[in-house]
Order: sequence, then structure tokens, then C-alpha cells
Amino acid sequence: MQQNGSSGSNGSDGCSSRERQSLSFSPLPAATRVRRFIQERRTLPLPRVMVVFSAAGDTEKPGDAMSSSDSVEDEFRKPASPSPSLTLSTPLRSSLNTQEQEFPEVISLNVGGTYFTTRLSTLRRYEDTMLAAMFSGRHYIPRDADGRYFIDRDGAYFGDILNFLREGELPHRDRVRAVYREAQYYAIGPLLDSLEDIQPLTGEKVRQAFLDLLPYYKDNLERIVEIAKLRAMQKKARFAKLKICVYKEEMPITPYERPLFNSLRFERSDSEAKLFEHHCEVDVSFGPWEAVADVYDLLHCIVSDLAERGITAEQQCIGVCDKHLINHYYCKRPIYEFKITWW
Repeated sequence: MQQNGSSGSNGSDGCSSRERQSLSFSPLPAATRVRRFIQERRTLPLPRVMVVFSAAGDTEKPGDAMSSSDSVEDEFRKPASPSPSLTLSTPLRSSLNTQEQEFPEVISLNVGGTYFTTRLSTLRRYEDTMLAAMFSGRHYIPRDADGRYFIDRDGAYFGDILNFLREGELPHRDRVRAVYREAQYYAIGPLLDSLEDIQPLTGEKVRQAFLDLLPYYKDNLERIVEIAKLRAMQKKARFAKLKICVYKEEMPITPYERPLFNSLRFERSDSEAKLFEHHCEVDVSFGPWEAVADVYDLLHCIVSDLAERGITAEQQCIGVCDKHLINHYYCKRPIYEFKITWW
């Protein structure tokens, strides 16, 4: 019986030992583990791994695992410092800083291909001018192949600009208009004021004050040019003729009726004024206006402004408009024939 019991206990121990052996981890050969790792890697998604490199010679103690992870996280939070190779060199950094340009005392200029030489103080005589700003040192000015400062502007009248800056000299009368345009470009206020006080600009200011009474003047001038061009092209002619009405009085009266009224304006009701509304059968009409300047003064303005645009115009009176209005009133506005010659 004891023998059987001992054998039974041995049997149970053998069974439990086998179970322990089956449950215990049996080491596999290295080659087998590598193959199994490769197979599992193909089937399973790859985990994301963050690798942190430490400096050479630094060792991490097992107990410092949490502290090292915190330090790594702090390093990621810190702003990246620029690499020494990416920092600007001293010459490049200084070139980026805007510095005022220095000029010599004597300046050589190239204005549209015309050469000038003047002193720096002459160009800076008036502070609120374009030339003073250009040569203040705050702006870049290009140079030509010979080192002259280049200004992209016609130099035909730049000498007149320099003469005024040097000693206040004004140009000759036939150059006043052109120099005035150049003074506007260079924003030389004192020169503009001086030119406006001499002929022909003084007379132009007086003439313009008269033309301001006719706000439609420029539009009518354009209409004359367009109609004359269209008629000449249609007829293949060298010139074109237009009928233009120019009248000063506000109401249609004749010289015989003028003494009946005390002034050029008439006190009439709106209903009575409508009886005198009339448009003459002409191409363009100018008037009325209230000023000392008369019809011949306006005709002179029209012809001279057309000549300013290179258009030759001749005019002559061909009669009056005899349209009957009411009772003994007739239109009586003078009509002029303009002959526009194109070549």
C-alpha cells in the first residue's frame, strides 16, 4: 500500500512538473526569434517611436528616467536657437540698415542725356522740393556709366531750373510755359509763384477767370474737334466747316430793343422765360455769360486753344439766327462758320 501511495505521489508530482514545464517560458534560438519578429512586424502596424539623442559622455541612471523625460519635454518647449552657420555676418547686417547717402560738394548730373554740373547746396536750396529730397541722402539715385547721378527727365529746360536755384533768374517769355511745367514736376514752389506773376501766365490767369463762367467750354472744344474730324474723314477732305453760335446776352434781343431794358438780365416769370427757350440749328453753342468780355474775346479763346493743340481754325460771321419766338422777338444770335484745316 505504501508502495502504491508513493508511486501515486510520484505520479502526481510528474504531472505537475510537466504542467510547469509547459507553462514555463522555453527560450527559442536567436534565428527563430528574429524570423518571428519579422513576421509579426509585417502584420502589425508600426508604433511611433520618439528617439532622443543625448550628448556624448552623458549617462542616464535608471532612477533618473522620469527626470530625463521631463528634461526632454522642456527642451522641446524651448524656442530653437539659431544655428551659428545661419546667423548674419556683420557686413550683411550693416548693409540691411538704412544709412544716409553722402554726396560730394560738386554734383555731376545726367538729366535725360544732357549733362549738368552744380553744387550740392544749389540742389538743396529749397527744402520742400523734389531735388532737395532726392539729394537729402535718404533715397537711392541711380548713376550712369560715368558715375553721374541720373534723372529720367527731359533736360531741355533743366538749365532754367538751375539758374533759378542759383540766383533767382527767370526764363525768357517764350520759355515760361515749358519751365512752369518742369517746376511743377520738381515741386519748386517759389519758382511757380514767380512765373505766375509774369506774362504769359498772368494773362492766362485772367483769361481762365473769364472761361470759368462757361463750365461747358472744354467739352464744347472737344466736340468741335470731334465733329470736324468726322466730317473731314467722311468727305475725304482737307478741311471741315462747322456752324457755331456764340452769344453773350441771356435773352434774345436786338440792338434796337436793348435801350428798352436797363440790364442784361430780365425779370420774367418762369412761364414767360420758357417762351424764349430756343436752340439754334448749329453744331456747337456758347453762351450766355455775364462779364465785360464780349463775343470776340470768346472767339479768340476758341481759336487760340485749338492752335495750342496744333489745329488751324478760321472763323467768320455768316449771319444771325432769325428764329421767331414770340410777338416781335426773334432769336438774333450771331452764327459763325469755323473752318478747321487738318493738313
